[in-house]
Amino acid sequence: MGAIVLCGLALALALALPSVALENGLARTPPMGWMSWERFRCSVDCQADPRNCISEQLFFEMADRLAEDGWRELGYEYINIDDCWSAKQRDAAGQLVPDPKRFPSGIKALADYVHARGLKLGIYGDLGIFTCGGYPGTTLEHVKQDAETFAAWGVDMLKLDGCYSSAEEQAKGYPEMARALNATGRPIVYSCSWPAYQGGLPPKVNYTILAEICNLWRNYDDIQDSWDSVLSIMDWFFTNQDVLQPAAGPGHWNDPDMLIIGNFGLSYEQSRSQMALWTVMAAPLLMSTDLRTISPGAKEILQNRLIIQINQDPLGIQGRRIVKEKSYIEVFLRPLSQAASALVFFSRRTDMPFRYTTSLAKLNFPEDAVYEVQDVYIGKIIGALKTADNFSVIINPSGVVMWYLRPMALLTQPWHVIRQQAPSKGFHPALL
Repeated sequence: MGAIVLCGLALALALALPSVALENGLARTPPMGWMSWERFRCSVDCQADPRNCISEQLFFEMADRLAEDGWRELGYEYINIDDCWSAKQRDAAGQLVPDPKRFPSGIKALADYVHARGLKLGIYGDLGIFTCGGYPGTTLEHVKQDAETFAAWGVDMLKLDGCYSSAEEQAKGYPEMARALNATGRPIVYSCSWPAYQGGLPPKVNYTILAEICNLWRNYDDIQDSWDSVLSIMDWFFTNQDVLQPAAGPGHWNDPDMLIIGNFGLSYEQSRSQMALWTVMAAPLLMSTDLRTISPGAKEILQNRLIIQINQDPLGIQGRRIVKEKSYIEVFLRPLSQAASALVFFSRRTDMPFRYTTSLAKLNFPEDAVYEVQDVYIGKIIGALKTADNFSVIINPSGVVMWYLRPMALLTQPWHVIRQQAPSKGFHPALL
């Protein structure tokens, strides 16, 4: 117990250093793009599987898809290299170098290719002796050098993992990397895995000050290609929403990990659910799927303009679970700009479609208000829904119904209380 307390104090003290603030003005809305890890992992045998190995060719091809298939215009702008890109050893000067066989052109050339297509390049590092995949890590003495290397290559985002490092090294290294990235003068979005290695919760994680160090951070387990994995992540985030929700906002986001829509583990309904729930969480939308072969159905979910608009709402308020029914129906609410809202009705049932009846009044919307409602996935607009009106939605097993609500007249008082603190004991669950 004493060790845990000391670790928490060490973390708090490290976070309290006066010059650690990121101050980069980036990621004012959740970053969007593509990331290699979940779909392509650490596949490095390009002779046996040239199409799917971690190589410059894979990233050239994904950049082409982002630029040519409508993704870039919707905001999917980052193409992120994950683990296993580097050579097994640093060079004679101690610098990280890409694997010469798999990235013969070098990372700078890849960045130039990506930038020429109106996109941005992300790269992976690890604050430790090795990366999680066993490649050279960034120990404390290499933090400044690696930040300068990434900036010289033209990198636009860094994901810094935490394998093979101690809590003390992380407490020093993560803030130090923020300072080092700032010092390069290049705008680089900084994604930290720090909270995930410290259990994700206070007292070992100080989210108030973490938000001054990182643009986004991994809080919890890696996502796997399964519905069980999506549910476990979702449950952890919403169970701990009182701690996590106030931490998110423009420039600093909770990251529940990648979108696995378009892979092998989710049904169509489950894919729609992941997209809706990640959007309510104001999560980064980082796809990890093969964009060369993605199905029309998965592409339609990921390219839904209204859901992206909701995800990218400039207020940047993370939503909350507000209802958990015995019928295994749950309701989530995210406040949006201009007094709009997003509602998600989610079914954990596995039997058949379920008719769920409620009213906006029961969800604690303001009295005597009238809303225009749009079904986010179907696109249908339902006009003039009054707060007191009962309504029903039919939710498929493991599926969602998602609504976008706009007030049809200006409300006399703003009802979306912008949160800075976790709710008090007297907090009503439908107000944020």
